[in-house]
Amino acid sequence: MSAADQLQEGLAALALDLSAEMQSRLLAYVALLQKWNRTYNLTAIREEREIVTQHLLDSLSLLPALPATVLADPPGGIPATPSEAGESRRRRWADVGSGAGLPGIPLAIARPDLDMTLIEAVEKKTAFQRQAKIELGLTNITVIGGRVEDQTGGQFDAVVSRAFAELADFVRLAGHLPAQNGRLYAMKGLAPEDEIRRLPPGWAVLERVKLRVPGMDAQRHLIVLERA
Repeated sequence: MSAADQLQEGLAALALDLSAEMQSRLLAYVALLQKWNRTYNLTAIREEREIVTQHLLDSLSLLPALPATVLADPPGGIPATPSEAGESRRRRWADVGSGAGLPGIPLAIARPDLDMTLIEAVEKKTAFQRQAKIELGLTNITVIGGRVEDQTGGQFDAVVSRAFAELADFVRLAGHLPAQNGRLYAMKGLAPEDEIRRLPPGWAVLERVKLRVPGMDAQRHLIVLERA
């Protein structure tokens, strides 16, 4: 099966209706990641088929869960500025510890209505993200090189991470980034019950959502955190 057919099959299983242009950009991202991986070792996954399953579809599995986590509702986290008054604005997301741009780049491709900020401390990875932004024409992406904890707080409606850190560390490092009504979204494997018990005061689990990734047998979960 070709990567294009594999992607189409996976999107159908996720009930995601992405345009031909979006699918082309997702496959171009896979090709660019493979190219850079040969020199810079951005990810341990190198085979095209595995990249489609474990990177693309895994990242995109977040989207069917969004209505259940309120993330797809109209923005309410950051008060409108005078220039925004009376008109809707784009929802602001941050992908922290973004690595090769996962899940941020696939999400930004599938949801061009989002403003996606990628935050990553490793220079070779931010260099790849900037190149992907240019080559894929992703005008809704901003790349920031630096540590998560050093970024200005209160900017985002949603802050997402994928295999970034234990939940307590996620809260400690990125808990200042969401706006007043914003939330943290941690993509995990097995439901991290021990990590949940170690959450610091002031944060609570709003939802645990089981994610389904086509072609992947391993368990995946989305943990939604909010200020208590």
